[in-house]
Amino acid sequence: MTQHFKIPVSALVLIHTPDLQVLLMERTDKPGYWQSVTGSIEAEESPYQAAIREVREETGLDALAYDFEDWHASNVYEIYPHWRHRYAPGVMQNTEHLFGLCLPEPQPVTLAPDEHTHYEWVDWRQAAKKVFSWTNVDALRRLGEKHRLTL
Repeated sequence: MTQHFKIPVSALVLIHTPDLQVLLMERTDKPGYWQSVTGSIEAEESPYQAAIREVREETGLDALAYDFEDWHASNVYEIYPHWRHRYAPGVMQNTEHLFGLCLPEPQPVTLAPDEHTHYEWVDWRQAAKKVFSWTNVDALRRLGEKHRLTL
């Protein structure tokens, strides 16, 4: 049996509205851990392609039907110890590429039940207090800066 490890390159897609309501989802494997759409690239896939795929898988939305934007920014972070087993031995860091997806208004989404249990639309500043990862906070800060606002 061949073991397949995750590639330590991922996409984070901040789904929001023009008035800065942000979609957050609670992880199935870590109750209380709220996040934006995220996911690792698959073989032969770019971060841009992964972002589009992950939006579809995690929300049921077609990113290309809305205002989907590559923010041309990324963060490198240390992989949480409880998730390192998903990566090849010795892999400790992941590079996460940031994308934005602007919807005209909050929309219902169809969650992937193996990944998320709940979702909610919240103000971007409230979202920054609720998400568990600093990279998600960074994406929210960048969203604010695009609108000349600060956290």
